Amino acid sequence: MEVYERTTSLPCNAERVFGWFETRASYYRYLPPWEPIETLEHVGTIHDGDRVRFRIPVGPFNVDITLEHEEYKPPREFGNRQIVGPDRYWQHRHIVKPTGEASCELTDRIHSEPGRLAALVGRERIRNRLEYILEFTHEQLRRDMVRHACGSAKPMRVLITGASGLVGSTLSFFLEVAGHEVTKLVRRVPASSAEISWDPEARMLDADALEGFDAVFHLAGENFWSERWTAARRNQIRESHVGATQLLCGALARLRKPPAVLVSASDVGFYGNVEGRVDESAPAGDGFPAEVINQREQASAPATQAGVRLIHARLGWVLSSKGGLLQRLLPMFRWRAGAVAGSGRQPISWIGLDDAIGALYFLMTSEKASGPINVVSPETVTNREFTHNLAAVLRRPAFITVPGIAIRTRFGDMGDRLILGRQASVPARLEELGFRWWSPTLESALRWELGAGTKGKLAAP
Repeated sequence: MEVYERTTSLPCNAERVFGWFETRASYYRYLPPWEPIETLEHVGTIHDGDRVRFRIPVGPFNVDITLEHEEYKPPREFGNRQIVGPDRYWQHRHIVKPTGEASCELTDRIHSEPGRLAALVGRERIRNRLEYILEFTHEQLRRDMVRHACGSAKPMRVLITGASGLVGSTLSFFLEVAGHEVTKLVRRVPASSAEISWDPEARMLDADALEGFDAVFHLAGENFWSERWTAARRNQIRESHVGATQLLCGALARLRKPPAVLVSASDVGFYGNVEGRVDESAPAGDGFPAEVINQREQASAPATQAGVRLIHARLGWVLSSKGGLLQRLLPMFRWRAGAVAGSGRQPISWIGLDDAIGALYFLMTSEKASGPINVVSPETVTNREFTHNLAAVLRRPAFITVPGIAIRTRFGDMGDRLILGRQASVPARLEELGFRWWSPTLESALRWELGAGTKGKLAAP
């Protein structure tokens, strides 16, 4: 019988930790970003009889696993056991033990009897993988507890646009485990009462349905990276950012009681290609991205005029193995084809996904936060430094250089602006407001997202 156990001290009471697990969203917060887990079915939360079915690669095999919850004893213990899977026996217990009025310990204890697959793949390999996953899950929970403690103690009704995207979906889960009620604006027929339909292209939005929300996150907008900038694509991007913002903010301004705060996603592309490091006081730059982002921010004016505290969250590259630029780069680097772009000297403003979510939540709950705020890491790196850091974390070489002329030929103005352009933003307002990054360096962010390194390297500073 194999036994795995991990105990972590948490800076909050046992009831709050148990409440985190009782949300449906906690399952998704607990999934390591680097693990290619495909959730096939998710029924309930952690009550007896609730279950989850998922598919995970183990060595060269894809394995389907079904876990059923049992031993639900709030607020101290719950567990699950394997119904279908590769092990002969699997039982997992989560035990929450109070250690003070505002502290507790979480213990994960797993008993398993490996099946034939373990012999093929290797027991030591499976043990290392599982121990590393336990390390991540405990650290993720600790980070969430700290972030939530700095936010609103009162449950809020929160509306999100762009909730199906990388940032929006992760933020939704984070808000739900914090106890907030999340409703999503969707461009289809609503699937539940937690969704409201809108159609920005047709300028259709029922303003009455927006009454009663405490906060709004406006994250919708086409990705500048997704396709070459043809004339049609430029119009599509502009409309998705500017037109949708005009529609939403116009509706919010007409409400009997508008939300207290609107956090609208912007981008550090607002500054264009500039020399040196820029903070939020810098003016708008030139070029297509800067033009669209500037227009998006201006389109939010009706919300401000209605008394809403408005924040333009100017995001840098959001790093995640689950989506965005980093996910696109990973196959090339893993196949030893990672490359420096152009001279490699162009600076990059970036932020890890978990810190981006934490910053957005921090801005929502901080009464002093308003206006443009750069949501980036305090560490700016060059394209060459980014390439070499990613290669080192993946333990792959990166000796290739792609000439600037090849990038311009392949991607046109998009390549010139987004790949070869110079943009170094500093998070002056975030630092002034007292925000704390879990991954302030590129290496720490990549290790967190990619599950790279030895055990013990995931712990936050």
